Amino acid sequence: MKVTIIGGGVAGIQTALALKGLGHDPVIIEKEDTLGGKLRGWHRLFPVMTPARDVLEPMLKQLRDQQIEVMASTEVQAIESDGVVTSRGKVESRATVVCSGFDLFDATLKEEYGYGIYDNVITSADLEQMMNNGKIALADGTQPHRIAFLHCVGSRDEKVQQRHCSKVCCVTGVKQAIEMRRWFPHSEIYNFYMDIRMFGPGYEEMYRSAQQEHGIQFIRGRISEAAPVKGGKVQIKAEDTLVGRPLKMTVDMLVLLIGMTAGCSNSRWTECTGLSQSDSHFMRPLDMFEGNVRSELPNVFYAGTVTSPKTIGESLNEANAAAMRVAAYLETL
Repeated sequence: MKVTIIGGGVAGIQTALALKGLGHDPVIIEKEDTLGGKLRGWHRLFPVMTPARDVLEPMLKQLRDQQIEVMASTEVQAIESDGVVTSRGKVESRATVVCSGFDLFDATLKEEYGYGIYDNVITSADLEQMMNNGKIALADGTQPHRIAFLHCVGSRDEKVQQRHCSKVCCVTGVKQAIEMRRWFPHSEIYNFYMDIRMFGPGYEEMYRSAQQEHGIQFIRGRISEAAPVKGGKVQIKAEDTLVGRPLKMTVDMLVLLIGMTAGCSNSRWTECTGLSQSDSHFMRPLDMFEGNVRSELPNVFYAGTVTSPKTIGESLNEANAAAMRVAAYLETL
């Protein structure tokens, strides 16, 4: 039976592969012109530094080999009981899996850090792109010597209505700090954090390695503001909350670890179907345990970060679970 999958990131791709393996006919509908979602912009993946392309490219090859239908450059406008309405017309199906993912927090909303205003203030996503391009440099083309990472930009922040934890920012900051040490062995690297949340397998070990083997310095304290100073450098003000002292430091590069925010399309799914969102505006699953990939509608399912921040591994596992749920539902028709 035909199943529509909204979104061609890793969750959407894996859902399609799993459904195909179960004998169904999935079609991926992706608004961008290429598949892969946010993973396309990533360089290496924590905690073992696997190149992102080594995860994505085999999945894309499986899609081609199994001749799974993909509708790229196509926007889903509404979900209906018998399919979805897209910018290219209606696609009929017996079930729909929403894998529309998340958005990255807009760092310009935190004006005190000067993103988009000051040279050499970048986001974690910008840094990944630099790594993919094979060149990390300051605005004037020189190499950074002193680098600061700031955690929780757009997460756990009442001021910008982002109260949730984005889950992967802490480990991303550790991963990127280690990568920067490898790019610039003689640099000074600092991580400013509120709390270090290392919940996953190998994460705590990576955190220890960052300190003990790579000399990354971790400072418990939030940066209150950043300002440009002579020579393109950035002066940051913070408080070391462990010792209770204010801190002022000049760095060559400030990296803002931006969090996950609910996808902008979530409000559309709510309006057109009556599906509900959580307080953080991610889509609300039927329940957090037995029904975590199900919605309030029997023919609509979820997989990946459309319902909450997740790692890539969690998104892949959830995609498999969603496919099994869809298959069980289709057997009842």
